[in-house]
Amino acid sequence: MSEIRDGMRIEWDVAIEMDDGLVLRADVFLPIEDGQYPVILSYGPYAKGLSFQEGYPDQWERMVAQHPDVAAGSSNQYQNWEVVDPEKWVPDGYACVRVDSRGTGRSPGYVDHFSPRETKDFALCIEWAGVQPWSSGKVGLNGISYYAINAWHVASLQPTHLAAICVWEGAADWYRDMTHHGGILSTFWANWYDMQVKTVQYGLGDRGPKHPVTGVNACGDDNFTDEELAANRCRLGDEIVAHPLDDEYHRARSPRWDEISVPLLTAANWGGQGLHLRGNIEGFYRAGATDRWLEAHGLEHWTHFYTDYGRMLQKRFFDHFLKGEDNGWDRHPRVQLQVRHVDHFEERLEEDWPIPRTRWSELYLHPDLTLQSEPPTESAKLEFEAMSDGLVFGSAPLAEATEFTGPLASKLWISSTTEDADLFLVFQVFDPSGDEVTFQGALDPHTPIAQGWLRASHRKLDPALSTRWRPYHSHDEPQPLTPAEVYELDVELWPTSIVVPAGYRVALSVRGRDYEYQGKDAGSTRIASFKNQFTGVGPFLHDDPRDRPAGIYDGTTTLHLGPDRAAYVLTPVI
Repeated sequence: MSEIRDGMRIEWDVAIEMDDGLVLRADVFLPIEDGQYPVILSYGPYAKGLSFQEGYPDQWERMVAQHPDVAAGSSNQYQNWEVVDPEKWVPDGYACVRVDSRGTGRSPGYVDHFSPRETKDFALCIEWAGVQPWSSGKVGLNGISYYAINAWHVASLQPTHLAAICVWEGAADWYRDMTHHGGILSTFWANWYDMQVKTVQYGLGDRGPKHPVTGVNACGDDNFTDEELAANRCRLGDEIVAHPLDDEYHRARSPRWDEISVPLLTAANWGGQGLHLRGNIEGFYRAGATDRWLEAHGLEHWTHFYTDYGRMLQKRFFDHFLKGEDNGWDRHPRVQLQVRHVDHFEERLEEDWPIPRTRWSELYLHPDLTLQSEPPTESAKLEFEAMSDGLVFGSAPLAEATEFTGPLASKLWISSTTEDADLFLVFQVFDPSGDEVTFQGALDPHTPIAQGWLRASHRKLDPALSTRWRPYHSHDEPQPLTPAEVYELDVELWPTSIVVPAGYRVALSVRGRDYEYQGKDAGSTRIASFKNQFTGVGPFLHDDPRDRPAGIYDGTTTLHLGPDRAAYVLTPVI
């Protein structure tokens, strides 16, 4: 079905046939005037017929209230979760294509997220879009989260018509960024599957939502039973649990960095700890592309994609690589940062990441629970219950304002009364009154400055990929602990940016469970599309008893400190 409305020529439910004969469905938004236009394409599971406003009302209402530029200049009838608003792209000479991924929305088939089958489908959609009569032959990928994650994957296949990708707050490594932080299982994906994918699976038919413009069933016209629906989708949570190491299951759902050659803009969120941060930055310095740029910002993870700030940045990038415009983008500095202060952000351009002028500075853990610039002169042992809040090591008040922007890392020596131990590290800031400074993260309103995780039995490092500031763990074999024996651990903390005012203190919390914010309004936030109340880490919890069984992870953990075991957190001082 084709129609002209709201300044666009729209083709609804266009068929795209895959190599195995299955037909996916896409909506195509075009300028009214006939011509050949560059394509902005997205492929994902959230149902092109589910409006942003209906599916994610909490996020939509908050965003448009705080950022009126998002809704301005659009009827907002075509707003869809985490993809571009065609009313703000089509008038500038772009074709916008939204494809429902296999098994979701109006596309039939078996749901298997980030699988090789899904990535191949994505590549075939790109090639289809590149040869349509309304296409210039150049296809760009743009979207948030899922739509950014799978952009890394499909770029590894190097589709002929793929000309540029904007990876906005995605992730990359299925193991390290997404399912197992430091080797510890994240329960996010199982819960996400229940709340955001099963609710829009193909075959819900009359039980599912309706397209806000056409009125058709957003999840297809077939009415499957619950049993038929279950048979048509993978058991995502169980599959992740069944693969506790970085094996072929995970590698098949992760990028092949050397094979990503397409120009890219990758955008990270400082508050995206647990999903929307590490992979975006990792992709910037590991992808094989010559033309690559990094942007990092704050606020909720959906916000800046839609604000004028984010949209105009994306357009400058795509105008250059999809339209060939000489708009200066090729001379734009490689790194654009929204540097975080305690009460605002300040934009700054840099030449590389990590920032070349970084002064890597160790803050050493002392037996009196302080952080100091020199290592301790005496040895000590500090114990804590292995599944407790652990210990907090704090600095003296800072004599001058100090900026920490970049990745962090920690070196610790520990022993355990059992064969393993999980460590949760949190880099924190406290104001002069002793209250912790947290921020609106990608999801949680009380997100700390930085976090890192490591399962002690996963301490093995990959020497080829590890750096002083980014230890890279192999996660390919467990190395159980011998009770009471001391082990050296290198822990990766995800990157951060914060200018700490004079008089404030920084701290390192060494914990045995997920961080929990203890300040004002603690535990007061809930978003309808997530199961749990937010307590500081949003939906990125690590509390599945199948992964952390009692008897192994509920012992006693001991930190060993001293001149010969100089434990520290490495900080990126600018």
